[in-house]
Amino acid sequence: MRGSIVKRSNGYSVVIDLGPDPITGKRRQKWHSGDATKKQAQAALAEMVSAVNKGTYVEKTRQTVAEFASDWLTAIAPTVRPATHYSYARNLRLHVLPYLGGATLAGVDAGALNRLYAQLLADGRRNQVGGGLSARSVTYVHTIAHRMFKDAVRWGRLARNPADAADPPKKSAAASTELRTWSADEVRTFLHSVSADRLAALFVLLATTGMRRGEALGLRWADLNPDLARASIRQTVIVVNHVPQLGQPKTVKSARPIELDPATVAALRDHRRRQAAERLQFGAGWTDHGLVFCQPTGHPIHRERLSEAFVRRARAAQLPSIRLHDLRHTWATLALGAGVHPKVVQERLAHSTIAVTMDIYSHVLASLHSDAAGKVAGLIFGRVESVG
Repeated sequence: MRGSIVKRSNGYSVVIDLGPDPITGKRRQKWHSGDATKKQAQAALAEMVSAVNKGTYVEKTRQTVAEFASDWLTAIAPTVRPATHYSYARNLRLHVLPYLGGATLAGVDAGALNRLYAQLLADGRRNQVGGGLSARSVTYVHTIAHRMFKDAVRWGRLARNPADAADPPKKSAAASTELRTWSADEVRTFLHSVSADRLAALFVLLATTGMRRGEALGLRWADLNPDLARASIRQTVIVVNHVPQLGQPKTVKSARPIELDPATVAALRDHRRRQAAERLQFGAGWTDHGLVFCQPTGHPIHRERLSEAFVRRARAAQLPSIRLHDLRHTWATLALGAGVHPKVVQERLAHSTIAVTMDIYSHVLASLHSDAAGKVAGLIFGRVESVG
C-alpha cells in the first residue's frame, strides 16, 4: 500500500492508495486533511498505512449519530425482544440524540460521552420534576451506547468504540447491596389481607416462587401440569409502547420448570373456579389467551398496573413499603435464610450463574457463616457445653 503527503495552502494532506475497487476496478484514493506540519502528516501517514496493512483502516464517515442510530435500530430489530428494542429506541431518543445526534460518529469520543453522562445525572429529566436521572439509568444509557458504537466498529463505520474509554457512573456500595424485603410474618400478613382479591392467587404465586411479574402474568393453564404442582415458564408479558403483549422469556435460562407447594396449588385451584365463573358472567366478549391471570376481558394484565395495585394493597395492610419486584428478593432471602442451597435459588430465579445469585444476596449468605461454623464444629467436637 502506498501513500503520499501533499502540501496545501492551509497545511498538509495525507493521500493513501486503497487499491482498485473490487467491483469497478478503478483506483481508489483517500485524502485526509488537517495536519498543520509536515511531521504531523508523516506520523498520520505511517499510522494509516499500518492500519490498511493490518485490515483495521476505517474511512471517515460523515454520517451523524442520529443517522446511524436509525440504521442500527432497524438492523437489530429482528435480533432483540420487542420490549428491548423499544427501550433502546426510547433511551436514545430521550437521552442521547438530543445531545449527540448532530455529531458525526467519528466526532464522538470518551470525553463527549462522559459529558453526556454528567448532563443526564444533573438534569436528565428535562422539563420534569425530579432533576437528573439515577446512576442506574445513566449506566443503562451507557450500555446502549456501548452496544451501538460496538456495532459501528463491526460494520466498518468507526475504528474504535469510544464507549470503551468512557466512565459511566458507578452505584454506591450501599445502593448495590441494600435490598428491601419483608419477613415471613409480613408476607403472611399481606397474603391474608388480599385473600378476597380476584388476583389473590397471583400474589401467592409471586411470594412463594420468586417468579418475575411478567413470567407470572404470561403463565397459561396449559403451562401447568394436571395437578397444578409444576409450572413451566414458556412465555412472559412484555410492554411495548405502553401496551402489554405476550413475548418470549427474558433469557434461555428463564424458560424453566418451577415446582409449586401445596398452599400455592390450593390457591390456584380456587382461582380457576373464580375465573370460570367470571368468564361465564362476562359472556361472549371474553378473549381467550389461556392465561391463568388476566383482565376480566381475558386480555393480558399490564405489568405496571399490577405493580401499582401491589403497592396500594401493601399500604392498606400497613406494611413496610416495598416494590412488587421485591417479593422476588423476599423469596430468595427467606429461602437462603432457611438453608436452601444457593444453586437451587439460582435455578428457581433463573439467574445466569450462581455467582450472580451470591452477589445479590451476599448479605444473607454472610449471616449464615457463624451458623455454618457452629454446625461444622459440632460435627468435629460433638456438643460443647457452655462454661460458667
